[in-house]
Amino acid sequence: MSGDLRTNSILGAVLGSVLGVMAIGTVGLDATGLSAADQYRDTPDSIKGDDVVRAHFASEAGTPLQIVTNTGATDEVVAATRQIEGVDPAAVRPVGSAGGKTMVEAGITDPALTNAAYDTVQRVRDAVHEIPDADALVGGTAAVNLDVQEASRHDNDLVIPLVLGVVLMILILLLRALVAPVLLIGTVVLAFGAALGVSALAFEYVFGVSGADSSLPLYVFVFLVALGIDYNIFLMTRVREETARVGSRRGALAGLAATGGVITSAGLVLAGTFGTLATLPLTFTLQIGFAVAFGVLLDTIIVRSILVTGLNLDLGRHMWWPSRLSRAEHDGERSQGPGGDASSSELLSARTP
Repeated sequence: MSGDLRTNSILGAVLGSVLGVMAIGTVGLDATGLSAADQYRDTPDSIKGDDVVRAHFASEAGTPLQIVTNTGATDEVVAATRQIEGVDPAAVRPVGSAGGKTMVEAGITDPALTNAAYDTVQRVRDAVHEIPDADALVGGTAAVNLDVQEASRHDNDLVIPLVLGVVLMILILLLRALVAPVLLIGTVVLAFGAALGVSALAFEYVFGVSGADSSLPLYVFVFLVALGIDYNIFLMTRVREETARVGSRRGALAGLAATGGVITSAGLVLAGTFGTLATLPLTFTLQIGFAVAFGVLLDTIIVRSILVTGLNLDLGRHMWWPSRLSRAEHDGERSQGPGGDASSSELLSARTP
């Protein structure tokens, strides 16, 4: 018995470490947006035209900043903008007026989807906002990208903890325990990190795209957490039923035997469905299709079948603390230790017909 538990613990530790190493790849994920060229897997005419513009103009003439200001402050806005680092002074000019407002275009020296361009946008905004009675607003491709990045960071900081909190409460109510829900949430987050880490490496070294859309991590998180929790519910509700009947260790194996085929089949179908997105000519669909498909396979085949079941076997009835199941001892558990034991014949007898 002690040898079995030791083996389970070692396997769980190794698997958790491998998933943790896979998650390190998320550090290299550049989810700051895709350039116009990177948004497509081929080269449409619009991208070819953009390359011509870049070849003949020193600044980012095709993606200038657009500053809308009160007409009376136009000269001050133009003068202030020309002094800002990252702006091409020769490419700052008014382009039209209407209704007391004037639009000023300002060419920038860095590509619109770079941190340098975002810094330029912030400097321009700070400068024109200080001009009295200008009421200036700064737009354009780089400004929009910067705003999207900030909105994405806000969404990640809000939505991810909120989703995890709601899912945790649902698991607590469903399983009537605290330890199991917390561990299940941990496995889902670990699987998400591993899937995103491997995907980041695949994007750069297999598909040749170094960036990603700013919304990709959140989409992948929502899909994988939703699907992972579904599979957790399928597995753990059956494990809980079997645990109440035959004990924690035999219940864990019987629950896996009863639901494993269904969960794995559903995962394969779902992974194939998301994988079809990779056939579309858009980089975003390729990335989300690959990340979700890989994450689903990782979750159903490795995390759900091995890691979660291993935790069930290691912790035994303590998995269900503080419910009554955590204090119940079956005859087999008294004679074999805290977690109990189960041979092949015992497993077969524990399965519901």
